[in-house]
Amino acid sequence: TLMVELTDTQAARVEAARMKFLATPEEKNPNMRFVNNRFIEQLRNCDDYKDYHEKKPVTWTNEPEFLRDFSERIVKSELYKEYMDSSDDSYENDCEFWKKALRALICTDEELTELLEQKSLYWNDDLEIITTFVLKTIKQFSEENGGPQSLLPMFKDDDDAEFAKELFRNTLIHGGEYRNYIENFIKNWEIERVAFMDIVIMMVALSEFHRFPSIPTRVTLNEYIELAKAYSTSKSGQFVNGVLNAIADNLKKEGVLTKE
Repeated sequence: TLMVELTDTQAARVEAARMKFLATPEEKNPNMRFVNNRFIEQLRNCDDYKDYHEKKPVTWTNEPEFLRDFSERIVKSELYKEYMDSSDDSYENDCEFWKKALRALICTDEELTELLEQKSLYWNDDLEIITTFVLKTIKQFSEENGGPQSLLPMFKDDDDAEFAKELFRNTLIHGGEYRNYIENFIKNWEIERVAFMDIVIMMVALSEFHRFPSIPTRVTLNEYIELAKAYSTSKSGQFVNGVLNAIADNLKKEGVLTKE
């Protein structure tokens, strides 16, 4: 959505310059490559994109000043200059510009990050993941398909979606039980002193231990240790590793955990 609205903002700026009483020759006959970017036009007319807007009306129209400033930063960038001056006037180059812009200009823009964090504190963690989703979406667009393109789905397939729902549901239902179990294995610590995110991560890991026999124990341990490193404190990986390993060993002794 931001890419489309940045394009529209620049289109309005170009048109305003063209209509000036004392417009320069360059303003009267501007380079329209950015405004007429083929990928953006496909995205704008994509049925998945339109459906998403009907269900979740996300818009940047309430941030006109930000759009103007951000558009100007893009126009002043070396990336923009190279794109506009390139002899390669192709659909592939149009896509390549936005892939590079996402990496170099959009996901690194401090004002965008601040604005997103005002809307939700979780954007600080999500922006990198979502940028990856958008990049993959651009890569799977093709000129031959015309309008019927697909946005990258949140889940790879129905099995992945069902896994996420079941994991979340089971963690909520048995949350008290898992929390008590964790508390028994935190030596010399009061559970209130442990980072809340560490507790949540370990609760979900215990849910995966119990409810998903096809997932090896070691895989679960490695995944949730990495989650702790990414989403909690600098020492959380080591802490979660120690607690989960102790719990896994005990569950195996009790015969509750029978998978490898």
